[in-house]
Amino acid sequence: MSGAWNGGMMKIAVCFDTPSAGLEHADFKEELEAEVAEAEYDVAQALIENGHEVYLVGFHDNLRRLLDRLENFEPELVFNATESFMGKPRYDYGVTALLEMKGYRYTGSSPEALLLARDKATSKKILEYHSINVPRFTDFPVDEEITEPDIGFPLIVKPTHEDASVGIAQSSVVGDFAGLRERVEFIHRSLNQSAIAEELIDGRELYVGIIGNRRLEILPTVELIFEKIDDPAKRIATYSAKWDLEYRNRWGIKNIFARRIGQEALEEIQRAATLAYTALGLRDYGRVDFRLTKDQQAYVIEVNPNPYISFGEDMANSAERAGMNYNQFIERIVREALKRYEKA
Repeated sequence: MSGAWNGGMMKIAVCFDTPSAGLEHADFKEELEAEVAEAEYDVAQALIENGHEVYLVGFHDNLRRLLDRLENFEPELVFNATESFMGKPRYDYGVTALLEMKGYRYTGSSPEALLLARDKATSKKILEYHSINVPRFTDFPVDEEITEPDIGFPLIVKPTHEDASVGIAQSSVVGDFAGLRERVEFIHRSLNQSAIAEELIDGRELYVGIIGNRRLEILPTVELIFEKIDDPAKRIATYSAKWDLEYRNRWGIKNIFARRIGQEALEEIQRAATLAYTALGLRDYGRVDFRLTKDQQAYVIEVNPNPYISFGEDMANSAERAGMNYNQFIERIVREALKRYEKA
């Protein structure tokens, strides 16, 4: 990470969730200096190298502590790196809502956008309304009868309110109603939330990063490839496929810049990504995930506000491919957020 920003120093608080309570800025600074691999430390280091005064505000379950630290530091901007509250991703919007109610300027999407995008069923209904291709789907709320859907198998069953492929495994793909019922009941029981069952789209898995607000920049597309898996039902982005290095190496799973995409399909992917980003109210940066079939039909499978932006990961790599080193990429997010507030 190199290349300092010369656009003026600001006081920026990096706000993030932690698995334990009671830690302070000095503790987080020690971890940053020890190069502990966490997205918030990569962001903070980039901001420091860009000349900003940075304060690390980690929290677990004590929002009073969070507000006290922000009040003492008086940041000009909060870089929101929150992924969950008390370990539950579905509550990340609450932290953002608190920042908004207290009048802090912050990076990334609003509470409303985080809520909408987190709800896979509701977000797909909105995308359908905007004539964006999504897989056919049905949802199964907790405590309601599980009935046979009117869409064909195979289906992939996911928790409705998780991200980062939490709750998705090879057993998520089901070929009959008995398998569907078993997987839905598993999600109800283990994650205490509704489930969504979608058509399994046989195709390439593509990730499209976007930066901006009124004027959007689409970053180079990333593709998840499965070199040692031939069965389409097993070529899915499970939790292990995304995060387990040993599993990825064993099955030849890699994130690469997308191989050649036909011009018409590319234009449709970019159109759908832009429209999905706007329809769900994403801000500053985001990612739209697609499946592209052999006959070049593109389906949006998920929209991700505030996606993972650690150094060396997909969004950062796409930004670098577009001409921004990591420090410039992080600063771009800061500047996009500031422009929103200047125009408000």
